[in-house]
Amino acid sequence: MSRIIDSGLEELSATLHKMGELAYRAVLAAIIECVENKQVYSEICEISDALVLMADNVEDKAFELIARFQPVASDLRTIKSYMKIAYDFARFGRYALDVSYTNQKLGGIGNCDAWMISHVKEMGEKALKMINLSITSLRSHDAQLAEKVAQTEREIDKMYFDFLNKLIERADTTTKCAISSVLIVRYLERIADHVTYICESIIYIATGRKVVLR
Repeated sequence: MSRIIDSGLEELSATLHKMGELAYRAVLAAIIECVENKQVYSEICEISDALVLMADNVEDKAFELIARFQPVASDLRTIKSYMKIAYDFARFGRYALDVSYTNQKLGGIGNCDAWMISHVKEMGEKALKMINLSITSLRSHDAQLAEKVAQTEREIDKMYFDFLNKLIERADTTTKCAISSVLIVRYLERIADHVTYICESIIYIATGRKVVLR
């Protein structure tokens, strides 16, 4: 038998799914802008602002559910986790905007060395894969699926430090390319971290276990 609070939890869940889709769009647009020199800053800005607003709405709705229904422990666990997930999705939008801003100011990496472009593309693909996985696992509260992001996050961390080491070794790299690429790979690495935060929250919802996937 359904409870009154369940409709509120379903509303929060639906908002999070929408946030996940928007966050994915923002990150994808920013990555494409990096390598193709497209102008999408205004589009990403709109998405980022929408994500922040939606995160605020999730927080307001969560406090309303707590105040009105005095949820049991498992519901509180879900509500708390949903609030954290909303924040992380909003961060994706902000990092995508940071990437786009870097592209606007420094011209992206379309004219940089091929190895830089390849590195950013691969990191971007992995980050997008992680976001997709987090959205899928959130939909079904699948803890085992959520745990799978840990491996990809470690790969992205390694790629980040490998990139820095390679950049140091290549002293002939132009200043603009060096600054742009370092900022972009850092933002992608942070996106990957926030995906693991989301999946840690999903595991907590599904099992009650607090795990660290990083």
